[in-house]
Amino acid sequence: MNRSIDHHSTPRFPWSKKSLLLAFLFIIVAVIGLSYVKWWPYYHKAFTAADKHSIGGSILAGASSDGPSWASALDYAAAYFKSVWKAAVLGILLGSLIQVLLPAQWLYKVLGKAGFKSTLIGGVASLPGMMCTCCAAPVAAGMRKRHVSIGASLAFWLGNPILNPATLIFMTFVLSWKFTLLRVVFGIVLTFGVSYLANRFASKTEVPQELEPPVEAPVHTQPWFTRWMRSLFSMIISVVPAYVIAVLLLGAFQSSLFPVWVNGGIAAILVFALVGTLFVIPTAAEIPIIQSFLTLGMGTGPAAALLLTLPSVSLPSILILGRAFPKKVLLFVSLSVVVVGIVSGIIGSWVL
Repeated sequence: MNRSIDHHSTPRFPWSKKSLLLAFLFIIVAVIGLSYVKWWPYYHKAFTAADKHSIGGSILAGASSDGPSWASALDYAAAYFKSVWKAAVLGILLGSLIQVLLPAQWLYKVLGKAGFKSTLIGGVASLPGMMCTCCAAPVAAGMRKRHVSIGASLAFWLGNPILNPATLIFMTFVLSWKFTLLRVVFGIVLTFGVSYLANRFASKTEVPQELEPPVEAPVHTQPWFTRWMRSLFSMIISVVPAYVIAVLLLGAFQSSLFPVWVNGGIAAILVFALVGTLFVIPTAAEIPIIQSFLTLGMGTGPAAALLLTLPSVSLPSILILGRAFPKKVLLFVSLSVVVVGIVSGIIGSWVL
């Protein structure tokens, strides 16, 4: 008696011993890397935030008021990369390893669908990462190359900086619980809502051939280490040049991009929502930036706009993901961040 076959069902992925060992290796690298770069340092920084109500000075403190300059570009780039280089290396490492250590069919089965479930899993999976938008971008790009859906990849990318648990703790001690609540509410909207909508929006566009659902597990004739070296080299070439150039460019114009507004008018909210979306900062750097601006008399509206837009996306992270996502999707996400920043700023001017 013939049994009917459902060709639309997702085949169950058979885990071999080799697949399990490679997946375990990925987990070990991720845990050790995140422990060294993120978890342990942030554990100690939480006590500093609670005790001193500060996590350090603003990274914009050295900005010149004389306009764009090469010296300003170099100074900001030096301060920025000194803060993020370990996380950036880890992001590139994990982004390349995910392409060779985790099976594409398994990733597609868990995170490859266009439904909200995949987006939810991608966003929740971002919480332990605690990376800034640029450091999370290579991992999101690696996920896309392994058949992860746009929604899940975006949720992972956005959730890392926006819903970073350590940043939320620092924020509560340094700014106030009201800032934290505003960040959580709109962070959930961006991480899960915008990512899900982007996934549905992208389903109407052409899906690149290499991102279509795999039918059979590919047969690799080369050792995984050789494939990883090729993946790592490709990622470095595609990530580092655009990353460095964009950081230098934004650093050069930092004083022009961040004038100190002493009111909370809608014009200031619009300016800082757009500037915050484009500018690049290390993890949690938005907290001392906002703290210093508030001390100088800036309104709570623009501060609330920066609260959401500064960590969410940036020009360098968008350039890093330019080949992994359709351009329309990245434009949609960027504009969504600006809009959410504006709404956050308007509400923040009332309640903060």
